[in-house]
Amino acid sequence: MLNDEAKERLRSSLDKVHEWPSLYMYKFILEPDEERINAVLALFPPESEVLRKYSAGGKYLSLTFREVMMSAEEVVLRYEKASSIKGVIVL
Repeated sequence: MLNDEAKERLRSSLDKVHEWPSLYMYKFILEPDEERINAVLALFPPESEVLRKYSAGGKYLSLTFREVMMSAEEVVLRYEKASSIKGVIVL
């Protein structure tokens, strides 16, 4: 879970490089466990663009999403929810 200081740094960094609304790319790495995959997928609208890429050995799965976000706060909230899913690495 992100602490308040980390959330504020992330908001500030996002506001420096994005003008909102903006297309934003999220990336997560996880073991290809159906429960974890479904938990991450549930964070995004069903129509969101998602790219799945397995590691060379198939041990890990990378999920990449692109979505138009309205503010840095929306991005931070999504990361906060994702970071609460056990075994998910947020990039």
